[in-house]
Amino acid sequence: MLKFLKFPAAQIVTVLLLIQAALLYSAVRPEVVPVSPPLEGMPSTLGSWQLAQTGVIEQEVLDVLKADDILNRTYCNSAIADCKTSGQGAANLFVAAFRTQRTGKAPHSPKNCLPGSGWVKISSGEIPIDVGSGTPISVNRYVVAYGSQRSLVLYWYQSRDRVVADEFKAKFWVIRDAIRLNRTDTALVRVVVPVVNRDEAQAQAVATDFVKSFYSTLLNYLPS
Repeated sequence: MLKFLKFPAAQIVTVLLLIQAALLYSAVRPEVVPVSPPLEGMPSTLGSWQLAQTGVIEQEVLDVLKADDILNRTYCNSAIADCKTSGQGAANLFVAAFRTQRTGKAPHSPKNCLPGSGWVKISSGEIPIDVGSGTPISVNRYVVAYGSQRSLVLYWYQSRDRVVADEFKAKFWVIRDAIRLNRTDTALVRVVVPVVNRDEAQAQAVATDFVKSFYSTLLNYLPS
């Protein structure tokens, strides 16, 4: 009876219907919109990582994202390499926080945004990262190419103290939170590091080290 759910199109329709039902159910109550410190308060020093540059996002991009708060920074770790010359010790941190999704706002998956910017997928999957909080978190690992350039992307959806890699599971958690807690806040967290000399293992080591350096600090700037 549920064999149709094996098809991606059916999964998408089912998720959309469930979200609509959850939002209609919770619409009779004023939504709980949590308050948290602005992301710009994130420290310029995260362990051995130092802020190198704050990225500027064009207004037309902001209009598409519709996030309530955004962080776009590049950090460098001189203990790994001189990122100014090789790029090997550099990591970009992008966070898009949404306080509510009732008005149609929602995170844009990097799997859709990056190809739209000209990047081509090389490989994808999930990896665990031990962030020192018991059970390792599972995040998306995505390698993309743009001409001769390659980058390794790690990303996930953060809701309260919960990390979700899969887009469909993230939507179902939104439904659950909307019904049980009357809140739909979430955040997309994305890390991008360059793949130098096609060494994906090194790039992954750099990216995971960076995630470990900022994860617990970032939670202080997202609703709990």
